[in-house]
Amino acid sequence: MELAHSLLLNEEAYNQLGEFQKAEFIFEWLQFLEKLLPVTSRADIRENQKKLVEQLTSLLNNSPGPPTRRLIAKNLAVLYSTGDTFSVYQTIDKCNELIRSKDDSPSYLPTKLAAVVCLGYLYKKLGRILGNSFTDTVGNVLKAMKNAESQGRYEIMLSLQNILNGLGAAAVPCHRDIYKAARSCLTDRSMAVRCAAAKCLLELQNEAVFMWSTDLDSVVTLCFKSFEGSSYDVRLAVSKLLGTVLARALTSKQTTASSRHNFRRISLEEAMQLLGTGFLRGSCGFLRASGDILKGTSSVSRDVRVGVTQAYVVFVSTLGAQWLERNFSAFLSHILYLVSQSHPKAIQSQMDAIGCRRCVSFILRATVGGLLGEKAQIAAAKEICQAIWKLKKVVDAAVSDSNLETRISTADVTASQHVLVCALQELGSLIHGLGTTAAPLLQDSTTGVLEAVISVILHPSISVRLTAAWCLRCIAVALPSYVSLLLDRCIERLSTLKSSPEAVTGYSFAVAALLGAVKHCPLGIPHGKGKVIMTVAEDLLCSASQNSRISLQRTQAGWLLIAALMRLGPAVVQHSLPRMLLLWKVIFPSSPKDLETEKTRGDSFTWQVTLEGRAGALCAIKSFVSHCAGLLTDEVVQRLLPPLPSAVDLLTQLSSINKSHGNSLKTPSTVYRHKLYELLAVLPPKTYEGSFWAVLKELVADLTVPDSQIDTSTFLLPPLCHENDLLLLGPLLQETDHRFIEEQLLLGNSIAGGSLEYDPYSIYEEVAKGDSVPKPLPPVLSVISAATRLFGVMFSHVAESHRLQVLEQLLNSIKQTKGSRQQIVQLNVVSAFSTSLKHLANCKGSLGPEEVRRSALTLVMGALESSNPLLRCAAAECLARLAQVVSDSAFTAGLAQVSFDKLKSARDVVSRTGHSLALGCLYRYLGGIGSTQHLNACVGILYTLSQDSTSPDVQAWALHSLSLIVDLAGPLYHVHVEPTLSLILMLLLTVPPAYVEVHQSLGRCLNALITTLGPELQGSSTTVSALRTSCLLGCAVMQDNPDCLVQAQAISCLQQLHMFAPRHVNLSSLVSCLCEILLDNSVLVNLCSSYLLLRRAVVACLRQLVQREAAEVSEYAVALVKENREDFTPDVNIREIGLEGALLSLLDKELDQRLCQDIKETLTHMLTSMAVEKLSFWLKLCKDVLAASADFNTVVSIDTTQEEETAKVDDASILTSDSDERFHPFSNPRWSTRVFAAECVCKIISQCENAGSAHFDITLAQERKQRDSRDDFLVLHLADLIRMAFMAATDHSDQLRLSGLQTLQIVVRKFAAVPEPEFPGHVILEQYQANVGAALRPAFAPETPPDVTAKACQVCSAWIASGVVSDLNDLRRVHQLLVSSLLKVQAGKEAQSQQYNESTSTMEILAVLKAWAEVYIVAVEKQKNRSDAHNHCFKIGNSAEENYRDITSSASVLLDLVQADLGTLSRLWLAALQDFALLTLPSEYASQLPAEGGTFYTAETIENARPHYYNSWALILYATALWLASTGFIVVDPDEGVTNLSRPVTPTTMCQDSSTRPLVKSPEDVNTDRFHLILGISVEFLCSPRSDAAMENIIACLRALQALFDVPWTRSKIGGDQDLGVELLNVLHRLILTRESPDIQLAALEVVQLILFAAQEHVKEKRRSAEVDDGAAEKETLPEFGEGKDTGGLVPGKSLVFATLELCVCILVRQLPQLNPKLTCSPAVQSGKHLLLSEDGSRLVAAALVILSDVPAICSPEGSISVLPTILYLIIGVLKETAVKLQDGQLPLAVAASLQALKGLLSSPMARAEKSRTAWTDLLRSALVTVLDCWDQDELLQECDEVSLLTAITVFIMSTSPEVTTIECLQKHCIEKFKITLDSKDPLHHPLWENCRKQKKQNLKMLLNFRSFRKE
Repeated sequence: MELAHSLLLNEEAYNQLGEFQKAEFIFEWLQFLEKLLPVTSRADIRENQKKLVEQLTSLLNNSPGPPTRRLIAKNLAVLYSTGDTFSVYQTIDKCNELIRSKDDSPSYLPTKLAAVVCLGYLYKKLGRILGNSFTDTVGNVLKAMKNAESQGRYEIMLSLQNILNGLGAAAVPCHRDIYKAARSCLTDRSMAVRCAAAKCLLELQNEAVFMWSTDLDSVVTLCFKSFEGSSYDVRLAVSKLLGTVLARALTSKQTTASSRHNFRRISLEEAMQLLGTGFLRGSCGFLRASGDILKGTSSVSRDVRVGVTQAYVVFVSTLGAQWLERNFSAFLSHILYLVSQSHPKAIQSQMDAIGCRRCVSFILRATVGGLLGEKAQIAAAKEICQAIWKLKKVVDAAVSDSNLETRISTADVTASQHVLVCALQELGSLIHGLGTTAAPLLQDSTTGVLEAVISVILHPSISVRLTAAWCLRCIAVALPSYVSLLLDRCIERLSTLKSSPEAVTGYSFAVAALLGAVKHCPLGIPHGKGKVIMTVAEDLLCSASQNSRISLQRTQAGWLLIAALMRLGPAVVQHSLPRMLLLWKVIFPSSPKDLETEKTRGDSFTWQVTLEGRAGALCAIKSFVSHCAGLLTDEVVQRLLPPLPSAVDLLTQLSSINKSHGNSLKTPSTVYRHKLYELLAVLPPKTYEGSFWAVLKELVADLTVPDSQIDTSTFLLPPLCHENDLLLLGPLLQETDHRFIEEQLLLGNSIAGGSLEYDPYSIYEEVAKGDSVPKPLPPVLSVISAATRLFGVMFSHVAESHRLQVLEQLLNSIKQTKGSRQQIVQLNVVSAFSTSLKHLANCKGSLGPEEVRRSALTLVMGALESSNPLLRCAAAECLARLAQVVSDSAFTAGLAQVSFDKLKSARDVVSRTGHSLALGCLYRYLGGIGSTQHLNACVGILYTLSQDSTSPDVQAWALHSLSLIVDLAGPLYHVHVEPTLSLILMLLLTVPPAYVEVHQSLGRCLNALITTLGPELQGSSTTVSALRTSCLLGCAVMQDNPDCLVQAQAISCLQQLHMFAPRHVNLSSLVSCLCEILLDNSVLVNLCSSYLLLRRAVVACLRQLVQREAAEVSEYAVALVKENREDFTPDVNIREIGLEGALLSLLDKELDQRLCQDIKETLTHMLTSMAVEKLSFWLKLCKDVLAASADFNTVVSIDTTQEEETAKVDDASILTSDSDERFHPFSNPRWSTRVFAAECVCKIISQCENAGSAHFDITLAQERKQRDSRDDFLVLHLADLIRMAFMAATDHSDQLRLSGLQTLQIVVRKFAAVPEPEFPGHVILEQYQANVGAALRPAFAPETPPDVTAKACQVCSAWIASGVVSDLNDLRRVHQLLVSSLLKVQAGKEAQSQQYNESTSTMEILAVLKAWAEVYIVAVEKQKNRSDAHNHCFKIGNSAEENYRDITSSASVLLDLVQADLGTLSRLWLAALQDFALLTLPSEYASQLPAEGGTFYTAETIENARPHYYNSWALILYATALWLASTGFIVVDPDEGVTNLSRPVTPTTMCQDSSTRPLVKSPEDVNTDRFHLILGISVEFLCSPRSDAAMENIIACLRALQALFDVPWTRSKIGGDQDLGVELLNVLHRLILTRESPDIQLAALEVVQLILFAAQEHVKEKRRSAEVDDGAAEKETLPEFGEGKDTGGLVPGKSLVFATLELCVCILVRQLPQLNPKLTCSPAVQSGKHLLLSEDGSRLVAAALVILSDVPAICSPEGSISVLPTILYLIIGVLKETAVKLQDGQLPLAVAASLQALKGLLSSPMARAEKSRTAWTDLLRSALVTVLDCWDQDELLQECDEVSLLTAITVFIMSTSPEVTTIECLQKHCIEKFKITLDSKDPLHHPLWENCRKQKKQNLKMLLNFRSFRKE
């Protein structure tokens, strides 16, 4: 292929190739030429032009395929536009000649088509240069079209579009001719031709004025005709044409040229009227409409209505958001008019009405929801509200009018229903999207949104009542503060208006909808609401029989409320469970006999009520099982079961009841069936085993004798097909932007889709993904859907012996029916059977014996040859599942063989498509069919089928199947890779573009091949290189394909290639291709590409690219815009805001959730890799997004006093303000985009933190900025950071406020310590205190949600504790906010608002207490540092005096602030800790918890409260410990004795009876309780901190223990209780083992030291008191105190000393593994090599050594002898290992510590105590020998620090008794060492030398003295 890379075609290489290789070679050359020509110099081109033109024109005769002919045309056009144009006319003549040729053979067709394409591109590129030659050309092309077949017509239309594009206004003479030709093509039978004609007309209308003036009516009618029987792509293209033409007609200015054309300009009213006609009357146009009405023909065809709906959206989008804002009122009234009673034909049946309503909702969602910013949306919501009020008045008038003559106007009541449904639905969606930013709208009393919605809850039509309820649910989800309020209001109205049927159903719907919303409101509702609702429901059910007029409504309402109540979860439901189970028990007859009597007694109405009630009960139980699984204990299940047999009995009797009471019971009995099936499907099958056969019989009847004749395939089968296989069935089954309306075309003519009124019980359920409102299907269909699901569950549990019987019955029923009915039965049966196979596969069950398999196979094979493609698809999947369940290789091979045989013999499309897909599906579940013969056979057959050009369907299915096999066969497929790739390329180059489905399947094949090759694609061998080139070639062909889905496939193939072989994918061209698709605003609406799946593919690809090469991707995107290509007009200014900004603005407009998530991830990857380099750019982006909303705040927060006057003006100004968008790259971004921008700011800060300290040091940043102005640092943007945090924190959106406060907290924490260089002694943040105060104040307003206040408390404490502000008055501003919160906490439970769940007040209270705790901790720590600094000052003198004063003042100011409230705080802290201690009790102690709850939580909301306690206990614990330490446990609150908290003080008193408990506790008891409370919580936590426990919590807990043991009283407690001390040490040991953090380990060692100190004090005290008591007695008789007693034995597990040693050894061996004698032998630890410890390691070792030297003090003399060897070994071991010479002569910390520890140990009293003296002396001598031996290890001596060793010897000499060192050999040895060092040659190399010399002289003197002493 490299030979193809030249300017001229390498004919020599070309001629040597085979036929197919030639086509590839040509395509590769043309592709290369396309890139080469624009960059080649003009001279070179002119030199070779003649030859090139010859080569290119000769290719026209070679029958080039579609992609090749497009490239020939493009290259010729570029060649002439850059080179000379003199021979262009010859080329044009040649093309015309080829077109005129009389040769009509198929082989000549490609040549003709190539000539047509060539002409198009030549005129497009050269345009008017070609003079008047175009009239002949156009005439010739149009003439050729008369006899052309569909491919010809398609290419001619596209070519004419290009000609028009190039010529512009010059082509006027041909406009009419082209228009006529395109008109006929717009209604062509080929869909591709229709699309091409629409594109041609779209181009034509740019210059052809008549299209949007004189001929407008006929263009519109033509478009309506084109919609008839159209495909999705046609509807997209034609709606774009129709919308654009109408928008053009509306906005065009009358020009002088156009006045000659009898110009007429139309008004908005007329334009919408034209569209409305199509919507309401369809394509019969304007004239014949009346005739049709007379004949009474059918209503508008659906595809026309859907097409017109899309045209409305294009029309509005083309006119733009500002136009819509100005004209919204007129637009809204027109759109709603479409479903009003003025057009009874449009809504004559319920199905038509539902279809129309969907269309209207779609228009409103796509325009109002998609185009308008938040301000305009609020104004739009007000308009919609006005419309609702108007309709409400009409209804009221009609209902209240009792005059019979005018009573006819009740028609108005039903007439208004559809308008109201649409208006309410849009209002709900609008508010739902606005979230909490809609608060001002709801507070505006002039609009009265809530009143409007609640008022229509009483509307006579059920669908309006339901939609109003749904609208309330949307409001509740958007504004959680309204949930409780709305619930109260609806419950109150429900109780008051119990006798009105409308009120009972309406308000019960509303309550149910609101209960469904609670799950989406994190703050919940008060717990008591559940009990209230249960009472109301019970009341309704009990009073249902009192009044027959409303018994039906009350029954339905009662059960609906109970079912909805289950959504609140087990905590709420468990209180109402007994009542619900009782109601469940009594609603069904208790015995079959009772059921019989019921049958004889009841009339039609009572049966209706009964069935309604029982269906409701079934629904409630299903809801209970689904949402409260935690309550399903065995006992509850036993109580649920008894009514089930009775329910099933009733099911079997339904048909006879229906017969006796006529049609009126048809719907209630269907609903009952549906609900029973649904319940049984969620219950475990063993619970209704007794009724199995009865139920199965009914299921089989439902599936085989369905009530309806509706084709259910489109909703039953898609879930059963594999999602990849659905791609075969066209865009309707895929996700598209128009899914909401396109769905009705999918469902066939008899059903328009689901709607709320079909099943009111769906109002509280979750909405399906992607829907904005629940869409339950009609009962007739939902019962079939439920039956198939239940059959699936039951069949897998039926005994294998019975399965054959069931299958036989199903097969017979299919055989017995005929025609369309047979297909319906077959469809139901296959769905049911396929579901059962799914279940069997999941539970690894088997199908049964041979006969069952045979029947199953017959069933599936029949469906595999059905004429319904969806059924074939499901059957292929079913066949594969069957093979999976049977799991027998012979059976599978048999299945494949059947398909092979069929495919060899069958010639019909149906069999060939079905069986070819079956082969692929078999691989899906059994990738290991494994045998190569089988694979070869499959591949061979599919190759043949995929080349069957007579049937594109067969090609598409065969290729799809091949793609599955390629994907699943794995390495086995490698042999076939090359031939498959050749086949794919050949088809890509030859299949006409109109056969889109074939191209899509080819794309999937190529994708699978690339995946199979994987990383091998990086190879450099010739075969790999050829494969890679072929893959890239295939991608290039697909990228050029006009179909969006094929382009999407191309992008995902390139994405795969980039993953496996990044060097070989041209990143710059890939990025420019992605950006063109993503950002080109010439495409539909505000959405970039009109195809959702293409947008998804583009963003997914970008996401992958930026993970590796974010900077390059960003640069290429900007470079693309700089090229200024005429065919690319981006929607946003990329030069200014970059690709990142473009993606942000796309995120703001995009409505698809998955796509938004991908865009966010792409931006996050870009931010992580580039934010630090492009800091200013990223911060500006975020600031622009956040600042864009700042003006919104000013609009809506109008002063309340002026509200009335300004309200009217305000609306007008919003809808008409022509805001200047030039200054703002982002106009009015949505709140979710702003939240994302705020999150990005936090991520930027954390990126900068990892990037270096200069970002947080202003002096350093300024220096480096001066050195290199390109450098940028975060600290220089502090003002922006504060401003952004402030804007976000004061917004209307609660989510944004939370993000803003989070940002503010991070900024305060990160920048608190940055000094202000210009004002020494001050910090940089000080200047922003006003901003911080202003950002925090609104969060403490009474109406603020608790989560925002809780977050603000954290920021307050961070700000106060940061020490930024030291002035008392300045601090008070923020401090005051915390004080106000504290007052709120003191007010207690009674003062809490009843708006949210009780656990939210727990959250708020604990946040306040935690904030105060943090402030107190910081104040105390500062105070402590102050005293340290004070001591330090005395040492250094005056220089530090000022500094010290600063610290002092700020610390005392803080402490003073807290001191005032400390009494209250300490009481509240202790109460919170008590609560926490109770909540951490294991579940078996649940019975001990107080019945009424704790101080800050209620018993019912215990689970919700737990996380809040876990979040804040640690700091509260630390603060409490500090407070207790500061009072020394002396102060006891006088009230404390009379326990004034809501409960006793500690868990220890929990189990005592109140009568036995002393009323007043002594101070000692109170203190002991507090001590145990803090100790208990700490030990419980430290025993097993969860793996996700925050490090701060562990540190805080250890610090609390330190504070606790700082007090003598607590030390006496722990010193006196040895078991407690040992337990604590074991817990700390375990903590050290499991946590690597040095901070945690150091803090733990500090606690160990204090425990040891406590034990020392205890031993001393005992010794002292013993001496005092036995003063006169002999010393010998004194008992031994300390561990080890008389024997010296230490018991592991009981001994404090042993536990301490264990812990210290653990620390030391971790840092210095050489100390472990076991390890020293292993090769891993090389003894003799010194290790340099890290700073943290040194600190840990030093701390451990300090502890070791203190150990003997708590031992008895015998005990000390036991531990001394270990301690000496460790101390000297550390000395040996760490005594290394350092460069700077410094003494390592570990060495200093070991010398210090040695000194402490040697001077221990035990060394001189009588009982231990001898043993100590021996051991100390051995230790000294060990130290002296260090010199004798030669290899150690080189790096060993002699000074440290000499110092150690000195310590021995000075600190031990003379008898240790004065043995002759030791003394001699010591003197030798000193002498050697004194005589060392180069003494000055050691900086400490002078000191040492003096030291050594003294030592020598002393040694001599010792000697003489010894002689004496």
